[in-house]
Amino acid sequence: MRVQQSTSFALCLEDAEDLEARKLYQILPDREAAREGYIRIVDESGEDYIYPSELFVPVTLPAAVLKRLRGSARARQGAARRRSAKIPVRATRQGH
Repeated sequence: MRVQQSTSFALCLEDAEDLEARKLYQILPDREAAREGYIRIVDESGEDYIYPSELFVPVTLPAAVLKRLRGSARARQGAARRRSAKIPVRATRQGH
């Protein structure tokens, strides 16, 4: 099994705010945050936030696992967009 060279996921080491210990989170590159000792993480809502880097340990995943995780993330984002789409409502007259 081939291993992905760049780290794009991290394991959370302890519960904090909206984070769960022992859970895998996607990392987004953010050099400025890294210089200050933070890491940019995508949370359950699909939004990204910065957290102290000591709450995480970077993990290297096999390429096949990484592909599946990225695919499921895209599927969740698409589903969220579909749920938030405006649905036209037909006007009805009262009494009819």
